[in-house]
Amino acid sequence: MLPRLTLVAALLVPCLAAAQSFAPAGWADELKLNEAVDQHPDPGIVEIDLVAKLADVQVDGKTVRAWTYNGSLPGPLVRTRVGDRLIVHFTNQLDQPTTVHWHGVRVPIDMDGVPDISQPEVRKGESFTYDFVVHDAGLYWYHPHVMSAAQVGFGLYGALLVEDPADGVSVDDQLTLVLSDIGFDARGVLEPADSGGSAGMVFGREGEFVLANGRRRPTLRARSGAPQRWRIVNAAKSRFFYLDLDGQPFTVIGTDGGFQETATRTDILLVTPGERIDVIVTPRGTAGTPLPLRAMLYNRGYGSVEYRAVEEVALIEFSSEPEVKAAPIATTRAMAAPSVVGATPVDVVLALPAMKNNKSEFQVNGVPFWKAKPYAAKLGEKQLWIVKNDSDWDHPFHLHGFFFHVIDERGQPVRPLALKDTVNVPMKSTIRLLIDFDERPGEWMFHCHILDHADGGLMGTVQVGDAPAKGHTHKPPY
Repeated sequence: MLPRLTLVAALLVPCLAAAQSFAPAGWADELKLNEAVDQHPDPGIVEIDLVAKLADVQVDGKTVRAWTYNGSLPGPLVRTRVGDRLIVHFTNQLDQPTTVHWHGVRVPIDMDGVPDISQPEVRKGESFTYDFVVHDAGLYWYHPHVMSAAQVGFGLYGALLVEDPADGVSVDDQLTLVLSDIGFDARGVLEPADSGGSAGMVFGREGEFVLANGRRRPTLRARSGAPQRWRIVNAAKSRFFYLDLDGQPFTVIGTDGGFQETATRTDILLVTPGERIDVIVTPRGTAGTPLPLRAMLYNRGYGSVEYRAVEEVALIEFSSEPEVKAAPIATTRAMAAPSVVGATPVDVVLALPAMKNNKSEFQVNGVPFWKAKPYAAKLGEKQLWIVKNDSDWDHPFHLHGFFFHVIDERGQPVRPLALKDTVNVPMKSTIRLLIDFDERPGEWMFHCHILDHADGGLMGTVQVGDAPAKGHTHKPPY
């Protein structure tokens, strides 16, 4: 099991009562997420129904026939607490088979949602019950692992929030922010998942409409100087979100696996597909002058910045109340620095060879996923994955089922310490990941979370423990 971690957090706001709201009434109404209905009377058990189905949703004034969970875009926010048992009765009403993967959650292998490896596909009219305990505080999310780029791009994604009531962050104004995009034509018809063919797969398709909690350019209200806590997930299939609040700082207190060792400040915030960031923002401004939250241009490879425009993700409107005088927020997490001593080195090379027969395929160590054999890890083994990106595209690298630490070129953990399950590997660069395969034997997937890249070959599995790998039937999607 992962070592017990001590969380310590303090909100340094003189003269303000703990957990007091300072935001105007209805401050986040335009960003309100539907929430899954808990049907279980036991406070330690959250039991919900989740249905994948077609539904009409409104996006930028257009009616779009999207793929949804429970009829909403995004799917409903699933709210739990650390240690809860989560039971999800999932039903598929779509014409295509699908599954639900619980991104970042340390689930048992048979709850991981990968077809042919951890469970069968859930076909139209069929159901599957996911049942597991949520051990780690933080923001996670759920999405399919069948034709992932298509199904996520069409709208199948939602957030899972695991709260720790004793985390000590006394900010009452809190927001879960699901960032995504979607593409459709003037009639509201979804953009085909194979648009652009092989070239579209290599680029990583991005939808024209940038969404925050399913809305385009929603408005958030604020009182100047009052802190807000935003838990952000990038649920887009390819788009990177390089967030700017007109130069005002973000205080990062956590990432994928909850609080990081210490808080950090940044004026611009990169959230790659699959990543989550826990930040405190203290927007400052005056009534009548909205503050834009922008997605700036970020070069993740050819075509990602050329002839592109900065996007407005949301607008912050300020009340006329006097500015709140709040001191910075500090959080700490006691974490033992990991050591690479005794770790087994594992080389992972990500590449895009020259096109053959007018088709491209990404490869891991010389083969696409459909030709690959699983990596091996003994139960209890510590491994140092050296992930080299030989391609001209960034790759947000995601490992199912386990957290890892990022290690620098000197063999030291990157500070502040943080538990990650998704990390960007910039083009023509190398990163190092220290992973303890300390529990839960099974065949676990890893892949680029630009989902077009994953479907195009940039996936693999690692067999943890002695059980034989089940193999897979994944084929090139287009």
